[in-house]
Amino acid sequence: MGIAKEEDPKGIKNHQDAVEVMEMKVAKFSRGKAANLANLRDKKLKGQLTGKEKLIGLSAKAAAQTEKWFLPIEGGYLEPEGFEKTYRYDQQSIVQEVDISSSKKPFDMILPVLGPYTLEYTSNGRYMIVGGRKGHIAMMDMLNMDLIKEFQVRETVRDVAFLHNDQLFAVAQKKYPYIYNRHGTEIHCLKEHGKALKLQFLEKHFLLASINSFGQLHYQDMSTGEMIANYRTGLGRTDVMRVNPYNAVIGLGHAGGKVTMWKPTSVKPLVTMLCHNGPVAAVAFDRGGHLMATAGVDRKIKIWDMRKYEVVHSYPARAQSLDFSQKGLLASSNGSLVEIYRDCGGQDYKLYMKHRMVKGYQVGKVLFRPYEDICGIGHSMGLSAILVPGSGEANFDTFVDNPVETAKQRREKEVQALLSKLQPETIMLNPNMIGSVRQPKKKEKKTKKEIEEEIEDAVDAAKNTRVKKKTKGRSKPSKRAKKMEEVVLRAKRPLLDQYKEIEGQPDKKQRVGEKTELPKALQRFAKKGQS
Repeated sequence: MGIAKEEDPKGIKNHQDAVEVMEMKVAKFSRGKAANLANLRDKKLKGQLTGKEKLIGLSAKAAAQTEKWFLPIEGGYLEPEGFEKTYRYDQQSIVQEVDISSSKKPFDMILPVLGPYTLEYTSNGRYMIVGGRKGHIAMMDMLNMDLIKEFQVRETVRDVAFLHNDQLFAVAQKKYPYIYNRHGTEIHCLKEHGKALKLQFLEKHFLLASINSFGQLHYQDMSTGEMIANYRTGLGRTDVMRVNPYNAVIGLGHAGGKVTMWKPTSVKPLVTMLCHNGPVAAVAFDRGGHLMATAGVDRKIKIWDMRKYEVVHSYPARAQSLDFSQKGLLASSNGSLVEIYRDCGGQDYKLYMKHRMVKGYQVGKVLFRPYEDICGIGHSMGLSAILVPGSGEANFDTFVDNPVETAKQRREKEVQALLSKLQPETIMLNPNMIGSVRQPKKKEKKTKKEIEEEIEDAVDAAKNTRVKKKTKGRSKPSKRAKKMEEVVLRAKRPLLDQYKEIEGQPDKKQRVGEKTELPKALQRFAKKGQS
């Protein structure tokens, strides 16, 4: 006879809580209440519906179990208590509270000789390429914090950009942009781009876009090497360029306060917006593509709704660089100060975090690292990274971006990307129009030549009509000719009215009658007999 063991009340409570959580998840994936089949007389229909209800219940349980296995992580933010302000927390206090792996991610890399520095991340956030103004290029694995390659090009470096993966990257140097592989070997020299100031890569289209010192916008296909487009913006030199991740439209900020949006199949800009009273300093697009942030020399940061092209909010602040995170946080840099703003609802951005660099450091670029709560900073004395809780996407899809992908997965993804490459014609402001039915066009006014042709056809048709022969002298040649003229005139009349409208000759001229009273302003010009 065994001894009865007392069950742990804490374990029973945990089990009950787990059951309740599972029931809530099943209710989340269920399709409402089950149908009442008790009063149903048809046995065959009753059996079919019972089987359907059973399948629906099993699918809801399977979906809840799958969600439990995948363990989706919810992004966390800094949550103040009482009258606390989140922007008062410094990096030191945040690093002390996070886990060990997260505490190793922020860093300060002091490189005072070859700066200022700019930086760029791959789409999965694993690799970072940095470029110093005086020719220093370095590539790093941010997951293991390893230096992959470092070399010196011995000339000015203005911008860096990864291509479709970490194997190739572009560098805008003194005269031309160059393409290098991850081992630092020069692959191509893109002389047609000229003296490029800014580079952007369109992943889905395999297009490298650049803006040079003469205000020329270039698009080049990196898979075939073909130059797709070369347009003069006509608005002068600019180094403010950003790609909208939603529709792959390029946004340019100009010295006159305008922001223009371009696609490779249009000679003229799709949209021209007057955003500031002075030169535009920075432009950034939200991940969803419906929000745009602009900063100007007039000391204003504006948030724009791209569906209506209207200002949602305007804030009195300066910024040399702007960037949106995957979760919608907005980073801005001003001198040695980096500020992070958070949407509090209705696109109303409030100050979320502040980080002040060492006095004298001039921040050149801020950029959020994808799938991590990290913001990278390129400044005049090197590189830095700070923790920004809630900035990165917590759950990643390995079919889209995989931070821990192997060499085989990378090769497979590259082949798939080339097979599904989009053509430049698919770039438009509203990509949802692709695959939709074109609406019928409104009737356009006919040209003068078309109306003349229709009149000739109507006259020929009228002349070919046969006139009935009548008795008692009513079929004389003169009367038949008169009848034919009436038929021809009747056929021409509606077309003649249209012809006169195009010519600008109305049928009747408007005449001012003797008894018509003129306006007071024109009465002094009237004749003496007319009042």
